[in-house]
Amino acid sequence: MGLYDDEARYYDALYYWKDYEGEARRIEEIVDGRVPQAKTLLDVGCGTGMHMLMLRDRFAVTGLDLNDAMLEVARERLPGVTLHRGDMLDFDLGSRFDIITCLFSGIGYAPDVASLDRAVARMAAHLDPGGLLIVEPWLEPDDFAEGHLGALLADQPDFKLARLNTSHRDGRASRLDFVYALVSPDETKTWESSESLTLFERNEMLAAFERAGFEVEHDPTGLMGRGLYVAIRR
Repeated sequence: MGLYDDEARYYDALYYWKDYEGEARRIEEIVDGRVPQAKTLLDVGCGTGMHMLMLRDRFAVTGLDLNDAMLEVARERLPGVTLHRGDMLDFDLGSRFDIITCLFSGIGYAPDVASLDRAVARMAAHLDPGGLLIVEPWLEPDDFAEGHLGALLADQPDFKLARLNTSHRDGRASRLDFVYALVSPDETKTWESSESLTLFERNEMLAAFERAGFEVEHDPTGLMGRGLYVAIRR
């Protein structure tokens, strides 16, 4: 059992600390400085839809995610918003957008450089010429802390959920091993899961955008300290 499957309903409670509103305002600033006329936005790896919730007053938003449970939470949050189930490596929606976002390190789930190229190319294919792609990366190899220990607590009135994790590295892959403990009036349970994200070098990220026909800039700080790639489709 993993958080991104059966326990997706607890995802937002664990990430209570994430400033979705502030991140959405930053995205709007980036758009205003490059494509202020933009009206449509596709969020690739949209998860539970929190970024779309903050952006839907400004843009006509559409979401894409591979996980059914996360999409179900997003549907409850965003009635009337079009949400697609699909893989960022091969999705084809038959439409184009002014802006595409891929945030909270979702691009790190591409397992290698060839897959990174495929994902960026699929996003390029869904952008109008002059369209804007905003990608928030996972960590670069030198920034990954082998053996890091993490802990989060979702302290809600109707449940308490603790998540502990260790971090390991296997070549270019980072592996996060999680242990969860849930208590509520109805149940008490524990489970484990693992996530693997690829540690792409900055030059690999930049090259993927350039091969897909983008003019790209790198912001080393980004939305939450992990950096940000801002690219215009030629």
